[in-house]
Amino acid sequence: MNESRPPGPGAPDGRPGGATRTPPPATAGSAEAADLGEGLRLEASTPSEGVVVVAVGGELDMLTAPELRGDVIARIATASLIVLELDGVRFLGTSGLAALIEIREQAHRTGVELRVACTEPRVLRPLAIAGLHHLFDVHDDVETALNS
Repeated sequence: MNESRPPGPGAPDGRPGGATRTPPPATAGSAEAADLGEGLRLEASTPSEGVVVVAVGGELDMLTAPELRGDVIARIATASLIVLELDGVRFLGTSGLAALIEIREQAHRTGVELRVACTEPRVLRPLAIAGLHHLFDVHDDVETALNS
């Protein structure tokens, strides 16, 4: 017998690590935040026309990487520059690395510049160990990334 149960915590369908996807900001100077469940938080701002800064916090793993990928790739269509601020990432797994590569590739294909602002070894070390650090334009902070 199949028992029907309501969805558990997480996504509306009961998946762990659920997310609420938010649309990209419409105007310069706007900001938004999304708590994407199970340890991922995104805060996006548009400091100027065509420039998007996405602060990523929490865990970037197989449950949360698809949400980061979807959110940032949706923003690429209206951006000329995207800065990913990754200092708030507590864990970066292989799925998170794959998401960052896919974001980079999509940005590259569409002519959008992607920069990373991060000094945290827990993010930079996995990038280096995987031999991926040379793929990303990494800066110490958002201000430096915006002005480079």
